Amino acid sequence: MMSRLTKFIARTLSFRLSLMVLVALATLLMAALFIMFSYSRRALKDEALLKAEQTLETTVQSIDNILLDVEQSAGNIYWKLANHIREPEKVEAYVRKLAEVSPYIVDAQFVWKTDSTTIEYTLPTWTEPQGTNITSFCLPLYLGSEIVGMLKADVSSELLSKIVLENKPSPNSQCSLLGKDGSYIIHPDTSTMDHYLASALAKRVDASIKETIGEMVAGKTGYKALEIHDEDYYVFYKPFERSAVPGRYIESLGWSAGIVYPENDIFGDYNRLLYTVLIVAFVGLFLLLLLCQTFIHRQLLPLRQLSKSAQRVAQGDYNEPITLKRQQDEVGRLQHHFQGMQQSLATHVGEMKRLSDTLQERGEVLQAAYEQAQVADAMKTNFLYNMSNQMTNPVEKIVKSVKIICEQYNNLTEEETYEQVDVIQHQGEKITALLNQLIADSEKKS
Repeated sequence: MMSRLTKFIARTLSFRLSLMVLVALATLLMAALFIMFSYSRRALKDEALLKAEQTLETTVQSIDNILLDVEQSAGNIYWKLANHIREPEKVEAYVRKLAEVSPYIVDAQFVWKTDSTTIEYTLPTWTEPQGTNITSFCLPLYLGSEIVGMLKADVSSELLSKIVLENKPSPNSQCSLLGKDGSYIIHPDTSTMDHYLASALAKRVDASIKETIGEMVAGKTGYKALEIHDEDYYVFYKPFERSAVPGRYIESLGWSAGIVYPENDIFGDYNRLLYTVLIVAFVGLFLLLLLCQTFIHRQLLPLRQLSKSAQRVAQGDYNEPITLKRQQDEVGRLQHHFQGMQQSLATHVGEMKRLSDTLQERGEVLQAAYEQAQVADAMKTNFLYNMSNQMTNPVEKIVKSVKIICEQYNNLTEEETYEQVDVIQHQGEKITALLNQLIADSEKKS
């Protein structure tokens, strides 16, 4: 399958050009999307951080306003209790009045100092819930320099949790308030509240969660990316700082406010937009590939026709008709040049064919002449051979007569000598006649 695709790409120019255009556009598009979404993600993260800081500040102010209201209500009762410290019944009445007047106090009580009861706090302070949903404001009552009792106003963590719910920056986020020992003071879900978060998280092996709790307990400000229950979260936290009000005793409670922000709430729309854009981009690139393939395929149609014409011309069909492109672009000019080359080639091939035919005719004539020359040469050879045979006998007789005369000259009579001379003369005349005939025949043939 892969080899077929490779061969198809190698043999199809339009598809290769379409792929080149697609790769170039895809590179530019992906680079632009990467830059755009990188800046968008950074902007969303900064916006989430700012929103979390504002939410934390609003949550801290809302809770601190409740605490201040409770402190002021308890402070107002404090001076009345100080005037009636010797009257327990009035003290109890004022305490009940405190619980009825303040909308945030669910219960109030006055703890008397006795031999069996000690007052734990010597300064106004807030206690952290220890296994309950109650946070208490403790205000020790002095008579002179001695503590005679302590006014205790209880505030429901559930009430404070409702305020936290109202200040959520996103539907799935959670705000909470942690004490200095890592216990929950305020949590949106009071039914499943873990009042000792630090001890619960200590069972986890995730060091980042332990580090986050440690920084919150240490009173630091910042945020961390965590994985809780296989989901990604951002935890934003800052110390719980109380507002400075005249007459208010400010102490460091060691509390820390935090927001657990699901990453999906921050980047959910961003991720969905990213996936949508990527799908649209891939579909668009695919459609662009089809469009480029169709357009380039149509634009290269004259080239394919030209290729077929060139193939038929290469096979010898020099009169192949060519459909010329009307546009005066590179392909049109190439067709015009190819047509001119084809016509010039046809002219030259025609001339070469005529020259070849002429050469063939002359070759045939030369072949016939050559054959005739060979026949004449054979006849000449035969003729010379016959003439040579005919001259052999006279020559032999002349040689014989000359030999006789030379050897027997003294013994021959005059008559015998003339006889031999006649033989030589007669045979010489024969040879002369044969030579004259040979010369005459040669002059006729030439």
